[in-house]
Amino acid sequence: MPPAPTPSSPALGGSRWNTLPATGATLTAREFFTATEPLLQGVIDDNALTGADSEVLEDQIRATLALGTRETSLPLSIGPDSASAARELGAQAESIGQELASWSTEALERLLTGPVPLPAGPLVVRSHCYGHLLTPPAADLLRGRRGGPVTMQLYNEWLHQMVLLRDALLPFTNWQDVPLLITPAGLRHTEPARDAFLTELLVRQIRHTSIVAYARNVVTGVSGPAGYGFEAGGGTALPAVLDQPPLTAPRHLLTWRPDPAVGEAATYVAEVQDYYAAPRTLVEDLPPATTASGPLSARTVTAPVADGTRTARIDVTHGGTTAHVDLGQALRGHRFIQREDPAAADASGTADAWSALRAPGLVWTQSGDVTVDVTGQDDLVVLALLGRLYPENVTLRPAGPAGPSAARTTADGTGPSRLVTLVDPAQTH
Repeated sequence: MPPAPTPSSPALGGSRWNTLPATGATLTAREFFTATEPLLQGVIDDNALTGADSEVLEDQIRATLALGTRETSLPLSIGPDSASAARELGAQAESIGQELASWSTEALERLLTGPVPLPAGPLVVRSHCYGHLLTPPAADLLRGRRGGPVTMQLYNEWLHQMVLLRDALLPFTNWQDVPLLITPAGLRHTEPARDAFLTELLVRQIRHTSIVAYARNVVTGVSGPAGYGFEAGGGTALPAVLDQPPLTAPRHLLTWRPDPAVGEAATYVAEVQDYYAAPRTLVEDLPPATTASGPLSARTVTAPVADGTRTARIDVTHGGTTAHVDLGQALRGHRFIQREDPAAADASGTADAWSALRAPGLVWTQSGDVTVDVTGQDDLVVLALLGRLYPENVTLRPAGPAGPSAARTTADGTGPSRLVTLVDPAQTH
């Protein structure tokens, strides 16, 4: 008996604007953008657009993807007093939006002269409105002079997919490399997760776990336990600071790291969920350094997956002895640090980095500002130290000449004094 014929990919046309399989596919941002070009082609064909009309559509996509415009799809106001997560995500939105708008300009120019074939004939789709505002010239072009319901729905679907694409990429520093889950409905499957993500971003200080949850959804299409990163088939998403200097790395963004060996999905979780409850050690109780610390070596170690989660740690080694620091706490400490320029004054007391790394619990002080010097150490050693310091009133700054004393951030005498961590000035570049 001959084998059953393999179903061919659905032809473009009718109500189908892509040939993606029903189970979905993994595409990069550029690949997905290319997959949406039939929608633009349909707009051009149905509206008989010419090169003279392209500027109107170029202005529309730029206005939709920009911040602060009447037509913006992300009403996020960013200023110097905004939360750090909002500033980072806002900068991402502007950068990614500008790049997608540039791709759109190039695509329009190409499709006007070299049309994409539509084998099933003129493309018609039903696109549910998402409330994106049009510029007056775009509204006139798409709904007035030569436009109509077919043109408007084609363009509405393309525009909404571009907004969904921009927003899906916001959590990632290397957004062009991220493998996005794309279904026959494009990125519309991300809408519930996107709504929750943007609502939190716009109405409160967004939690890191919410950024991770949204990032996981756009890569895998499913939710999972709350955590600081995740693994999915073919790679890992963890905070960007693992590849960048702690003094300048983003606090809240993730970096996608391809790894063909990763197969099982898992969420990275901190060993201690509530660091307030963790044991603490006063700086004053640390043993004095018996020898110069010298260079310390560090590496990350992951634990096995258990119930869909895993922990990881940073192992710091010196003189045959190893100190273990939970990676989740180190990343939490990095998110909470304050950053200063080298003109700030050194703190009055000092503490030994190696002694702090080996201390039980989290290190803090109530007896005045204390400096922990890790200049000359690897970035991962610095990150490990941030995981050993109680994450309140911790300052990270490059070593430099002392200047006017920095303002204290503790409002009363009940909280910890400042722990100043000195790093190499080269880490600012």
